[in-house]
This record gives sequence, C-alpha cells and structure tokens, in this order.
Amino acid sequence: MARAGWRCIALGLTVAALVSGCSTTGGSPAANGASAGTATGSGSAENNGTGFWTRERLLSARPLREWALPLRPGAKPSAHSRLLPAPRVGALFEHDASGNHFCTASVVASQGRDLLITAAHCIHGGKGGGYKSDIVFIPGYVDGSTPYGVWTPSKLLVDPRWAQSSDPDLDVGFVVLKPNDGKNIEDVLGANQIGFNPGFDNVVRVTGYPSSADAPVTCKNQTSQQSTYQVKFECGGFFGGTSGSPWVTNFNLRSRTGTIVGVIGGYQEGGATDAVSYSAYLDDDIRKLYEQAQAAG
Repeated sequence: MARAGWRCIALGLTVAALVSGCSTTGGSPAANGASAGTATGSGSAENNGTGFWTRERLLSARPLREWALPLRPGAKPSAHSRLLPAPRVGALFEHDASGNHFCTASVVASQGRDLLITAAHCIHGGKGGGYKSDIVFIPGYVDGSTPYGVWTPSKLLVDPRWAQSSDPDLDVGFVVLKPNDGKNIEDVLGANQIGFNPGFDNVVRVTGYPSSADAPVTCKNQTSQQSTYQVKFECGGFFGGTSGSPWVTNFNLRSRTGTIVGVIGGYQEGGATDAVSYSAYLDDDIRKLYEQAQAAG
C-alpha cells in the first residue's frame, strides 16, 4: 500500500550541537518544498545531547505519552522484564519546551550501519511543531546506566505529511547516528532487519521502556488489522515511554535478531491505554522514507 505525494524531509544537525526546529528562509522545509534543512547551533551544553543528559536528568525524564498507571489492570497477556539482554533496543531521550522526555528506539539494518527506527512523534512534534533537541540514544539502558555508550544523531527523518498534519499513518521516523569511538552502532550491536508490506497478522515480540528508571519490558503476541494503515497489538504494560518500540517477527533466540514489522505509534500515538498498542503499517511510503534515511547516512 502507498499514498500519493510522498516526499521526505531530512534535518541535518551540526557536528557541534543538536537543536530543535527545522527551518529555512520563509518557512519550514515542508512548506517550501525543500528536501532538507540544515540546523545551526552554538555547541553549548544545552544544545549538545551528551553534555545535556546527566544521570539525574535521565532518571527524571518523563514518557512522551503519559497517563495514570494502570488504566487497564489485568490485561492478558502482560509485558514482563526481559530475561535476555536487548542491546539493539534502547531509550531515546529528547528535550523540548515541555521538559525532558523519553521514548524507545532500535537499531535497524542499513548500508551505513548507523540507523535507528522509532515513532515519528518521538523526534518531531508534528503539526505546529518541529524536530526535538538534545536527542541521545542509549542502547541497553537500565536505571541511568549506559552500558553501550551514549549515541547522538547526525540526521532525523520523518515524512513531510507527519510534519504538516501529524498523520498517524506516517508515525514512523528514522535517526541516523554519528559514529562513537570510530565505530557505527551496527558494528557494535548488530541490527534487526526491516520488513515492508508484511501483512497484518504476525506473531511479534515487542520490547520497550515504560519508565526511565527501569529495564525494558517485552511481550509476545499476534497482531491484527486496526484500519487500512494501522496494526494492533494487545498486551498490558506498554505505557508512554514505549512509543517507538520495535515489533519484531521471526525472532531468533540465539542471535536475538528478527525482522521489524512495526513500531508503537500511529493511532492515538500508539494507544490511549497500556493494554492496546498500535503501529502505522510499514508500506511503500515507509520504505521510501527508509531508503531516504539510508542515503542520508
């Protein structure tokens, strides 16, 4: 499936700083028909992800989506803490005018070996908003620890229709990471593959961060069709911080890898309760965004 009129926006970030917004003279790149915008920044700690995120700020960050806990107790099945490490999944921290927040992101295979997939709303505010700032990715994050280092982005990519109208069917985003100590993220951790037009009925394993002070939780269940471009996954325990969590099918226990067929986002930005989560369907529009992200790496 595909929608007409696809065009991608890429945000170029300076080496020195991460800044919010995506602008060109006379308006946004989307409004001006531009394919890319270049950000500028002073390189101060407030604009630099690694300098901004102290352990105290990591632990005090709030989920990007929040609601009272729990809204639907006793949902079956229920998410649980992972028995095996999930280094390719990590917490994605960001800062905007409303404070410090976090989502979930994961490493996806790419030619540049430097790519993350998450929800678009985790990196861009959608209609009336812009790109988030002070973004860092911490794979294997647990309770303020950074076992595989702190990674910063060079580019953020969302579909322009998300930027213009917060279209829930396009709530998927990609993050191109800078190397860390001379190595790319995929060289350090490996990556999951990505599957496009996978159908609506898949057995998936979903892993994400419901709290910035805890380890990730995981759950395995069957997906189903919610609407033309939306997929549904039912499992309790997936609160706001799990936005962007990968839906992995054909998971291999030995390699701990599989194929991503969705991320928590889309309808209701991923769901209005912890028990039912959604994903935009990974169709040809998402494939084109992925290809643009690979070219940007």
